[in-house]
Order: sequence, then C-alpha cells, then structure tokens
Amino acid sequence: MITQEQARWTQFIRNTALEMGFDAIGFAQATYLEDDDRRLSTWLEQGRNGTMSWMENNHDKRVDPRLLVPGTQSVISLLVSYHRKDDHSQSNKGVSFARYAQGRDYHRVIKKKLKLLYQRIQQEIPFVEGRYFVDSAPVLERSWAQRSGLGWIGKNGNLLNKQLGSYFFIADILLNIPLLYDHPTTDHCGTCRRCIDACPTDAIYEPQKVDGAKCISHWNIEHDGEIPSFFQEKIGNWIFGCDICQEVCPWNRKALLGHWPEFQPNDNWMSLTPLEWSQLQEEEYEEYFNGTAVRRVKYKDFLRNATIVLKNHQ
Repeated sequence: MITQEQARWTQFIRNTALEMGFDAIGFAQATYLEDDDRRLSTWLEQGRNGTMSWMENNHDKRVDPRLLVPGTQSVISLLVSYHRKDDHSQSNKGVSFARYAQGRDYHRVIKKKLKLLYQRIQQEIPFVEGRYFVDSAPVLERSWAQRSGLGWIGKNGNLLNKQLGSYFFIADILLNIPLLYDHPTTDHCGTCRRCIDACPTDAIYEPQKVDGAKCISHWNIEHDGEIPSFFQEKIGNWIFGCDICQEVCPWNRKALLGHWPEFQPNDNWMSLTPLEWSQLQEEEYEEYFNGTAVRRVKYKDFLRNATIVLKNHQ
C-alpha cells in the first residue's frame, strides 16, 4: 500500500532532480536481480569480459544492492545526456574519440551534482540514509534504469530512451526508504539490427549480448599492452572508445540534445592529425586530457592507440 508520505518523498526527489538539471529520473524497488545474476554469470564463464577482470569482483553485491548498501529499499536512476547536434566523434583529421569522453570527466561532474541532490533529500527527509554512485561501484546501472522505466536494453546492450536515445550517463542513488516505483517500458527496437550489422568486430553476438573481448572499446581503453593485429585493423580511427553501434541507432537521430556545458566537446582535440597524436609527449598528454575520462588510459597505451590509428590512416 502506497502511503502519502512515500508519494510526497518521491515527488520531491523527482522535482528536485529535474530542477537541478538531470534529464530523467526513475524509481525501482531494491531487490535481488535473478535474471541478471544468471546472465552475468554465464557471460563471465564464457570469458566475454576479456581482460576486464574487475567484472568478476563483488558479484553478489552487483546483483543485489541491499548487499552493497545494507538497508537499501529503493534504487533511484538518473540520466544525464551528452548528446550534441554536431558529430564530434570523428574529426576531419581522421581521429575519433567516443563522445562521452570529449568533455569533462563525467565521474567528477555528475558526482558533485549528485552530492547536492543527496543533501537536499537529507534536508527534506532527515532520517534518510544511503549512497550515490556514477559508474564507480558494482551496480548494474542499465538494469536498474530499465526497471525504473527509463528505457529498454537495445540490441547493442545499451539502454535506449525514446526521448534521449543512448548518449547519456547513468547515475544511481540507493536509499533506505520506500518510494513510489515506476514500471519498466517495452522494447522499441523491433526488427532493426543496424547496430549488429555495423559492428566491425561482430562483438554483438546476439541481440542485447555484447562480447567485451571483441569490443573496440575494450581493446583501446581497458586492455593494457599489445593489441592483436586483427583488432588493430578493426580499430580504424578510434583512438579512444567506439560509438559505431550508437551512431547507426535510429533513436539517436531523434534524441534531444544535452545541455550540460561541462560535456561540450573539446574542439582542440580534433585539430591534431594521427601523426601528431602518435608523437604526443607525456606532458602534452597530461595537458590535453587532465580532468577528462581519457585519463583512464595510460600514456603508453594512448600512444599505442595513436600509432594504430596512424597505421590505419596511411
């Protein structure tokens, strides 16, 4: 039975989040994700996490937020769009960066706004307790966002939203109070398989299932060391990440644009050629990418990527 208090809390959190600039918000009851547990276990057993060994850690907490934060009753999912009208993923110099990494580091930017939102919630509900995350804890963000009505899992494995497409970040707040929960939406991919057909490495081996060990983003971000020749060729111009499966998605052509100035693309990155990137000094690397998500890649691995892109460009 829904109480007036629960409804009031939920409406307050929703209104406050939207007023603070979050693009969408949804609420789901914290529970054990049985289907996700089975899916994730199979995925790991098949070695589809590639060199991302950290995916094997905290499995129980990953599929049940009540183990991650004891007392959790509600999971709040929030979306922040970084979509732009102009396609800045690829420059006229022949170098591509994933869109999400072209602005300031989303971890820092959104975490600050989340902290303010959490403080506002505490002021309104003094006894509330919880934690908030932005891709920084073993939380299945996409699954919770789907459960809270913010979209469906597309064939490329990304969360898709009718209004926002897929170019957005997902943040979560876990709270120890019951709220008014949203309902999952239906799938709207239909018979479309553009993302599957466009993936150069066939990483999308089944609809909604992505082999991380084949994904370009795995090789040029997560992998440390030499990249096999097959994947070097498939990397093409992607020096950091890959947006191919999102670029071809029809929902992104209709998506609303993001409005957070921190995620405006850095046009200076687009002025360098593959040769110039491959000759970047470490001091220059720090100057270009300090405070951005690109810093996830070590300097030596960034040069590795740049050298591969240069080779593919010749």
